Amino acid sequence: MHPIIRLINRNLTVSLNPGFLLWQVIFPLIYIFIAGFAYTTLIPSVPYGVATVGYPAYLATGMIGFNIMNSTLVSGLLIWNDRRHGMFEQIMSGPFTRMQYVIANICTIGIIGIVSAVLIILVGFPVFQESVEFSVYTVPILVIASISGSVLFGSLASIISTRIRSSESFNVILNTTFLFLAFASTAFYPAQGAPPELSAIFYASPLTYLVDSIRAGIFGGITEIILIEMSILVVLAAVLFTVATKMMTKLNF
Repeated sequence: MHPIIRLINRNLTVSLNPGFLLWQVIFPLIYIFIAGFAYTTLIPSVPYGVATVGYPAYLATGMIGFNIMNSTLVSGLLIWNDRRHGMFEQIMSGPFTRMQYVIANICTIGIIGIVSAVLIILVGFPVFQESVEFSVYTVPILVIASISGSVLFGSLASIISTRIRSSESFNVILNTTFLFLAFASTAFYPAQGAPPELSAIFYASPLTYLVDSIRAGIFGGITEIILIEMSILVVLAAVLFTVATKMMTKLNF
């Protein structure tokens, strides 16, 4: 078996435990079916393009991107635990290289991101099925957005994990960063109608570009702006991946 495949298998075995998979479904369910329908009295519908969608449908599609971001915390945790428990040294003593370790982690992130997206689409489909406008572009957009988002946030988590040694600092910085990116985005509410300053912050969060791309794939409305957002998402993913790779290959574990 190729070393990279062996490392991917090891990463998935460690990461995809029943507790993790349960959390990946239960947490979005709480948001979609409790918060989504509870807020319907306050937010009956949300403008989307030239039409409107119900808030539960809007939130359900936002949770796809949110869950992809949330699941890529696995990347940072893998690297952190390998450093903390001396696993990296053991891996390097086998027939593995640092680059193979990095590539395996990125592949793991992509797999987990797609699995997470599929789970939430299946769970949330009854909520947004009435607003769905699938086309020949739907699947390519969802796949590209999911992989790009997974690599972007996984690389970000990897960068944080390589720079922090204290477990308290690691947990605080990682969770605070991802929590800020989640709520300062269009995952839970639209940028339209928000104060200009807040709207600008939304578009400083890469989660906005991921969520907007996913919604475009599901609800239709593929516009020039969406294509620009997808391009930004891909470029950011490539940049952070490059930075994370260089930091991980040069880091003294």
